Amino acid sequence: MALGGILCASASLLTPASADEVRASAYRAFWLWAGVTAQPVLRQADELYLLYASVQEDRKGGIHWQPHRAGAPRLPGVDLWLVIRAETLDWTPAVTATLVHGLKRWSAAGNRVVGVQVDFDAGTRALDRYGDFLRRLRTQVPPRYRLGITGLLDWTSHGDLSGLVGVVDEVVIQAYQGRRMVPDYRRYLTSAARLPLPFRVGLVQGGQWQPVEAVESAANFRGYVVFLLNPTTPE
Repeated sequence: MALGGILCASASLLTPASADEVRASAYRAFWLWAGVTAQPVLRQADELYLLYASVQEDRKGGIHWQPHRAGAPRLPGVDLWLVIRAETLDWTPAVTATLVHGLKRWSAAGNRVVGVQVDFDAGTRALDRYGDFLRRLRTQVPPRYRLGITGLLDWTSHGDLSGLVGVVDEVVIQAYQGRRMVPDYRRYLTSAARLPLPFRVGLVQGGQWQPVEAVESAANFRGYVVFLLNPTTPE
């Protein structure tokens, strides 16, 4: 099914229908990765985080832009984030220029492109270097586009994100790994209220989830994003 035929505008966030299983139909923001078939649940999406490209480093140290979307389809009625899966932070000027061109091209196609999300697995000890990278990227991406990142659960307890205030518009903390929720996600998320910038929590479709009061009562909490899978029975 084509994405353009299944997206439409709707309200912001619904209360999850189940306290245990993450049912995508109870949410309004989704990640759609390469190889994952678009599901009817995307009709209710307010926000879509679409894997757009990867930045990879080869064995000889060469940096490459690997696109995952050949064209720029029109996806009406949804706030669109183009996601870059980064395997390295050593981006060349050509890589950054390709990203900026893509943001403008997707916007020109009639999409409501609100920002770019960088998906990079930065360990807590590497946050300073990651922050330097993000500050540079913020100066290179047109200010009309927001800058978002994904984050590890460990950041909620041990990471110092204060240096990213004013640089990053939001962080989506990934509370899952693979097709399952991280078993002790509650232990980490109880510290979510200390996050100094707007954040969401990333869930995985079909995972076992119990809402964490410390998250939902946090001043900077902005909702959930569900990572869609290829389910046996589409929702």
